[in-house]
Amino acid sequence: MTAVQDIPDRLARLQAVNSFARLPADFYTRLQPRPLNRPRLLHANAQAAALIGLDEAALASPAFLDVASGAAPLPGGDTLAAVYSGHQFGVWAGQLGDGRAHLLGEVRGPQGDWELQLKGSGRTPYSRMGDGRAVLRSSVREYLASEAMHGLGIPTTRALALVVSDDVVMREEPETAAIVTRMAPSFVRFGSFEHWAALDRADHLQTLADYVIDRFYPQCREAAGGEPAHPAVRLLREVTVRTARLMADWMAVGFCHGVMNTDNMSILGLTLDYGPYGFMDGFHAGHVCNHTDTQGRYAWNVQPSVAHWNLYRLASALHELADDADALRGALDAFEPAFVAAFHDRLAAKLGLAAWQEGEDGDDALADGLWKLMHGQRADFTLSFRRLSGAARGDARPFLDLYADRGAAQAWLDGYLARLARDGRDPAGVARGMDAANPLYVLRNHLAEQAIRAAAQGDAGEIDRLLGLLRDPCREQPGAEAYAGLPPDWAAGLSVSCSS
Repeated sequence: MTAVQDIPDRLARLQAVNSFARLPADFYTRLQPRPLNRPRLLHANAQAAALIGLDEAALASPAFLDVASGAAPLPGGDTLAAVYSGHQFGVWAGQLGDGRAHLLGEVRGPQGDWELQLKGSGRTPYSRMGDGRAVLRSSVREYLASEAMHGLGIPTTRALALVVSDDVVMREEPETAAIVTRMAPSFVRFGSFEHWAALDRADHLQTLADYVIDRFYPQCREAAGGEPAHPAVRLLREVTVRTARLMADWMAVGFCHGVMNTDNMSILGLTLDYGPYGFMDGFHAGHVCNHTDTQGRYAWNVQPSVAHWNLYRLASALHELADDADALRGALDAFEPAFVAAFHDRLAAKLGLAAWQEGEDGDDALADGLWKLMHGQRADFTLSFRRLSGAARGDARPFLDLYADRGAAQAWLDGYLARLARDGRDPAGVARGMDAANPLYVLRNHLAEQAIRAAAQGDAGEIDRLLGLLRDPCREQPGAEAYAGLPPDWAAGLSVSCSS
């Protein structure tokens, strides 16, 4: 093991707090990861590292590789795997837990506390039939996706490091193993609450609720005028609103999570557990990114209703603490207005509208017309919105070029431009605002695939290039035209599943 004196100062001096590890022992199992053989640091994320006060010297050290590969504990950390339960594809799955993840500890950073977790670090008591490993393919996808979502301003876990090895693991075919170090203020999930409710352990359920409220929702301790009295009800309302806004974020960029099980829903409203996700290319309202999801349960257009269903499962668990079904239902009622308001705000920015107009002659018809146009012609999601700014400037050709039926596209565009004109704002300023709201670069499947193929050869250059674009996705960058265009024909053959 690396001697402490060989660890760069910033790594050795991390201030560990380990709040989750202070919960009762039933909440987790303390155990060490199973390290990879001959690990190599493929990439480290300096921006995420800065959140916990680590510099590039620390990231380049052998000591950091030891931690990120599971060979050494986090200095001051308390390594464990957490237990939780959940509903998977709408069916109660019973006990689950960190089957291939180890929480290394919690670190106090310049802007808050961050838990560090290894994903793909070996079997735990919650692995069930799994091998506890993650493959290079899925690890690169998670590493890139979390940073892409952060660049889009969408709440998410973060990625700190990506470690690879020559260890072989079996999926549909032999693949190489990898470990992602990911970060979040907390990895507590809806399923964490479901677990104790299912076991009829009101004591542990109360302990977990107290932990989450005290650390992340202290405002739930004090009721304002007219608010429900029970902190668990106020907690549910806060989580409901955060989740609703997260769904608006996802929908506005054409993102599909792919596996919205209750054990993959963050109690903090973060995008959690990137598996078979996808950013849409050609728009289809019922797009399913996960080829394992044969029933389309987690299609793009049903994500808000699935999130609401998952919140009902959380409410059922919290009912053990707050015996007031009407108050809990009232908290859940906050979902629809929060989602609609947030989604309209995002659409108004994307369309360049001064404000969303409600009512019979409002903007819903305008948006519905665009969705129908895009759906009917499978127009590219990202570029349809991005190229609208050109139409606002007076050049509609790039937008119309996305549509085989240009007449239908022009008809919608005429109505759209008339709507913009009613706002009476400067077209150039409107277009600049639209470009700031509509990404040019998103993590399309074929871009992730190119990074995966390069990473398999030990080349992290494509990861670097993508991160440089995805961290600032709305600013056009010279020489990056290939990353901003329509996907190549071969991209249609790519698919992702729960093994991704």
